[in-house]
Amino acid sequence: MDFTAKFDFFGKSDVGLKRECNEDAFAVRPDLNLCLAADGMGGAAAGEVASHIFVGSVLRAFETMAGYSENDITHIIKKAFFLANRDILNHARENPQHKGMGCTAELLAFTDSGFIVGHVGDSRTYRLRDGKLTQLTHDHSLVQEQVDKGLISEAEAKQHAMRNIVLRAIGVDQEISIDLLKGKILSGDQFLLCSDGLTDMISAYDIEKTLITDNDLSTKADTLIELAKSRGGLDNITVVMAAVS
Repeated sequence: MDFTAKFDFFGKSDVGLKRECNEDAFAVRPDLNLCLAADGMGGAAAGEVASHIFVGSVLRAFETMAGYSENDITHIIKKAFFLANRDILNHARENPQHKGMGCTAELLAFTDSGFIVGHVGDSRTYRLRDGKLTQLTHDHSLVQEQVDKGLISEAEAKQHAMRNIVLRAIGVDQEISIDLLKGKILSGDQFLLCSDGLTDMISAYDIEKTLITDNDLSTKADTLIELAKSRGGLDNITVVMAAVS
């Protein structure tokens, strides 16, 4: 990286139009060069508890961090997901009414030379670079698995009756499998972390069209959320953004 990067962050979550409770959670921590989003699942408000446990576990892990090298950050991300998985399982064990709780999650951290994303579930992380939007993460969902096998099309997946079934989540099993994605950063890069309450309602084209504007991050986040609500707002909608300059 031949420039000294600066980072701007913004996050916002909306309950949407159909849900009574917001089970999403997020955090932006400019002091730690990181942001994250989690989408809870489980009835009786347990999803809300799970997503907030994830946020707390991650922040505790990062606040003990020394150094910002790629190896340091990678180690802490793995540790953070492991701790969150353990903490959610322990909570469910101690609170049987919350059995079955869990969450999907995105965690983006910047190093001194690039970025690292930790990903579990069907929330997503995107990057906008040179006006082109790229989905960095791969959904851990039943319909995505069927798309990968050529059994259904992308269009069919969006309408599938089982499109909300995730194959990986935090706090469900003792063992957790995390996708780690790494890359360099360039001035002008924008990153978007979001719950499926956004991507189930609007297209990648809508996201790209919003991010390429000259608006600030808060305006872009508001635009994305309002777009999702205008298309039905069937789920909680969380948008977390980071911009590199």
